[in-house]
Amino acid sequence: MPSRRSKDQLVRIILTICQGDGATKTRIIYDAGLNFNTVKSYLGLLIGKGLIEVVQGDLIRYKTTPKGEKALRCLKELEAIYS
Repeated sequence: MPSRRSKDQLVRIILTICQGDGATKTRIIYDAGLNFNTVKSYLGLLIGKGLIEVVQGDLIRYKTTPKGEKALRCLKELEAIYS
């Protein structure tokens, strides 16, 4: 039975997936191992907090913002302390 991931862990995973050129919602779902509804709610939260931005194009992509990069560094530091 896989262990449940915390909200912080899921945020870290999604921010990591969306680094660089960003990622489509489908890629986030598969890479994070989450379902559509969970990803949709987390993306809404992260967009609302300014940690991810929507990039329009042929496919809609989600990209980690500079504020999101800073949050990601903090989450990784916290995770290192806990482990």
